Amino acid sequence: MSQPFERLPTTPTSEELLDQAFSRAARAGRAKDGAEAQQSMLMTAANILSDNLENVVTAWPDFDDLDPFYRELADAIMASNTTGDEAPDIGGIDAVRQHLSEVGWAGRKVDDIRHEYEPRLSGKPEVARKHRKQAFARIADVVEEVADDLAAVGAARDDLKALPDIRPDEPTIVVAGYPNVGKSSFVNAVTNARNETASYPFTTTEIRVGHVERDHIRYQLVDTPGLLDRAPAERNDVEAQAVSALEHLADCVLVVLDASGECGYPLDVQLALRDALVADFDAPVVTVCNKADRSRDVEADHYMSVTEGENLDGVLAAAIEATGYEPELPYDGS
Repeated sequence: MSQPFERLPTTPTSEELLDQAFSRAARAGRAKDGAEAQQSMLMTAANILSDNLENVVTAWPDFDDLDPFYRELADAIMASNTTGDEAPDIGGIDAVRQHLSEVGWAGRKVDDIRHEYEPRLSGKPEVARKHRKQAFARIADVVEEVADDLAAVGAARDDLKALPDIRPDEPTIVVAGYPNVGKSSFVNAVTNARNETASYPFTTTEIRVGHVERDHIRYQLVDTPGLLDRAPAERNDVEAQAVSALEHLADCVLVVLDASGECGYPLDVQLALRDALVADFDAPVVTVCNKADRSRDVEADHYMSVTEGENLDGVLAAAIEATGYEPELPYDGS
C-alpha cells in the first residue's frame, strides 16, 4: 500500500474550471441551432463543472480511515502551511474538510442552477440565449465563490503528495539523535543506497526512509532530521505534532550518541534527548554510541563506528530484534 495521498490529482483553479467548461459549451452550441444550442451549452457547462468539482472532493481519502500516523502527520503539515497572502491558510484536517465541503456544495449548486434554467430554454432562441447567459453568470459566481477553497485544497494536495512512502504496517525503526552524530550515515550504510527523501513543508529538513530485508521481512528505517534531533522544548507546535505522528509509527527508536564531542553537542544534552524519547515513545529505545573508535565514554547498549564500518550489522540486528515484529502466519485450520 503506497502512501494515501500519492495519487491525488492536480486540483484545478476556479479559472481553469470555468475556462474548460465554457469553452466546451461554446463548441457544443455551435453544433446545434436555436434554443437547442442554448440547451446544449448549459447542459455541457454544468455537467463538466459539477463533475469536476465532485471529482476534487472524491479523490481525497477519508481522513477518519487513515492510519493514525498519516492522519496526525497530515494534520501537522497542513496546519503549518498557507496558500499565499490573498488566500486563506490551509489549516489542519478539519479546515481541509471544510474546504472540500465548500467545493462539494459548489458542484451541487451548479447542478441546481442547470435544473432551474433548463425549462426556460425551450422558447424563442433570443429568450433562451438570455436565460442561458443568466445561468452562466450565476454558475461563474458559484465557482468563483470557492476559488480560495480550491486553492487551499490544491496547496494541501501538493504538500501531502510529496510525502515519502512510509508504510505503517511494516516494522519501523525510527533513528534519532543530535545533528552530526552519524544517523544518516548509519541509515545509508545499512539500507539500500537509493533512500527515499522528501522535505517537510514546515521545516528546511527532510525525512529519509531506507529499507532493509531480513528473513523475507522488510524493515523501514526512518531518519528524521529537524524533529528528533533536539530537545522537545525547542520544537514548535507543528513539529511536536509531527513527532506525535512518529510515535504511532515506531516499533523501535534507535538513539545515536557521539561521546567524542565532535558533533558539537555536549554528551549530557544528548542523553537528555534520549531520556525524553524514552518518556515519549512506547516503543523500545536502543542507545548506540557511534564514533566508538574515538570515544566509548558513555554507557550504551551498543557501540559502533560508521566511518570504520565497525559493528553496523550488530546494531541493525539489535534494532530489528527490539521491534519484536512477528509476521502473521496463515491460519491452519487442521
